[in-house]
Amino acid sequence: MIPLLADLETEWRGGQNQMLLTLKGLHARGYAAELVAAAGSALGERAQAAGVRVHTVSRGSLRIPAALNIFDLTKTRRFDLVHANEAHGLTAAWLARAHRRLPLFVSRRVGYPIGKSRIARARYKAATRIIAISHWVARQLADSGVRRDQMAVVYEGVEIPPLPSAETRAQTRSRWNILPDTPLLGNVGVLLPDKGQEWLIRGLATIRKEFAGCRLLLAGDGPCRPQLEKLTRELGLADAVIFAGFVKEIETVYSALDLFLFPAQFEGLGTSLLAAMSYGIPSIAFQACAFGEIIEDGQSGILVENQSLAGIEAAITRLLHDEQSARRMGEAGRRRIEQVFSADRMVEETLDVYKEVCAKK
Repeated sequence: MIPLLADLETEWRGGQNQMLLTLKGLHARGYAAELVAAAGSALGERAQAAGVRVHTVSRGSLRIPAALNIFDLTKTRRFDLVHANEAHGLTAAWLARAHRRLPLFVSRRVGYPIGKSRIARARYKAATRIIAISHWVARQLADSGVRRDQMAVVYEGVEIPPLPSAETRAQTRSRWNILPDTPLLGNVGVLLPDKGQEWLIRGLATIRKEFAGCRLLLAGDGPCRPQLEKLTRELGLADAVIFAGFVKEIETVYSALDLFLFPAQFEGLGTSLLAAMSYGIPSIAFQACAFGEIIEDGQSGILVENQSLAGIEAAITRLLHDEQSARRMGEAGRRRIEQVFSADRMVEETLDVYKEVCAKK
């Protein structure tokens, strides 16, 4: 079986990391998957470096060049299926009429309803299987009119890292000028309103009344950065909040943290939360979206009432006061990821969906 995967995003975000993990996992299992990607994209470059054959298309008018590329590739009958990883890739595959020749799979990572336009509906109707990354996303698809038998749920996954040694932890904390006994809170994500970093900055102002040296590390960039920086200055936290920007060696962030905070409002699943838990970091998230599918409240992390600043502050205070409970939650969170949200499991379950459909075809 040879899958052709398509992802036309130029930026490196969670979905592109999942695509790379899938490609690498397929190759490790003997499936020579290939990728259609935007020229100069981070995913294309990383996939090529990993030994994946990449078909690049120009950045301009991405859908048309990609559609022509997918049409040429699929008409040879060399591939057994097409898998679009995001909306632009799906549009290109649909324009190429790939679904007329091969099974068409599409990953659905967001909880937004499918657009009501005729074209938006036609694209998803053409898919043989829509792979939702959580049961919460699947429910949003069902509410948009997608049949249950057209869907499959495959949780996103992360690679399970070795636990950082004391030396590694000290080195990574020194990168951010964090002293060994300084409590360090952290978040990884694009700086956008629905990612919730504002809640963390406001919460830090309260936390520092009891834990004076506590600091917050925000890894990621985005359009909200100027407003968030202004807020830190207004709250007198300019020296307490670290705006790290985009961090390519993201393991240096996770290795340094004491607590991971994930106050997002609209996530299909949350790969940075999965990654933090895989490092054994005690994690706190809102009771929203699919986070209850990841965290077993009070066991493998803490879920607080959605949009409750007091809830975030209380959860942080609780874990900073009780290091043993925090450690137990971190350990339980890592086990949770190993058992349910590993990259290996994601690849195996994706293959199961491929095989089920292709066997019928």
